[in-house]
Amino acid sequence: MKVVAVLALLVAGASAFVASPRAAPSSVALSAKSKALPFLECPPKLDGSMIGDVGFDPMGLSNVQTDLTYARAAELKHGRIAQLAVTGFFIQENFPHLTGVPGYEEMNPLKAPWSVPLGANAQIFLAIGIVELATSDNTYGEGEPGNLGWGTKMLQGKSQEKIDDMKLKEITHCRLAMIAIVGMVVQTLIFDKPLLGGSF
Repeated sequence: MKVVAVLALLVAGASAFVASPRAAPSSVALSAKSKALPFLECPPKLDGSMIGDVGFDPMGLSNVQTDLTYARAAELKHGRIAQLAVTGFFIQENFPHLTGVPGYEEMNPLKAPWSVPLGANAQIFLAIGIVELATSDNTYGEGEPGNLGWGTKMLQGKSQEKIDDMKLKEITHCRLAMIAIVGMVVQTLIFDKPLLGGSF
C-alpha cells in the first residue's frame, strides 16, 4: 500500500513539470519570423510598423506592454544619453582638464563623479530633472516617441523616405551607443586604464 502511495505521489509530482497544452499559433504567427533572430517567431506587437523594428525581443518584453510608444521613447532617450556618455568618456580620458583645481583633475571617467564637489553633481541632477519635467508630455503623452521638437527644421523640405532613413540611422546609432558604453565601463573596471591607452 505504501509503495502505491509513493508511486502516486511521484507521478503527480512529475506531472507538474509537463508543459501545459497550448493553443496552436495562427498561420500569420507561423509565417512571421524575426529579422534579427530568424530561428524565433516575431512577437505579435513587433510587426515592422515602427522604424528600426527587426523583431528583436528574446525576453518577450513587448508582450507585457500595452503600448510600445513609451518603450520606443525610452529607447531613444537612453540611446541619446549613451551617445553623449560615449563621447564624454573619451573626452574625460584624453583631453586636458582644469589643472590646479582640486577634484577636477581625475582622468578616470568612473572616478571623476566622486572626486568633484557635491554641488557639481547636484547641478547635473537638477539639469536632468528640468529636462525630464519639460519633456514629460512628449514621453508619457500623445505624439511621436522621442520627438522633443528639437532639430525639426533639419527635416523641413525632405521627403518622407529621407526622414525615415534619418530616423533609422538615429535608432541604430542609439542601440550601438548603449552597447558601447556598457563595454567601455566594463573594460575600464577590469583594466583601470584609458580605453585607447591615452593615445590622443
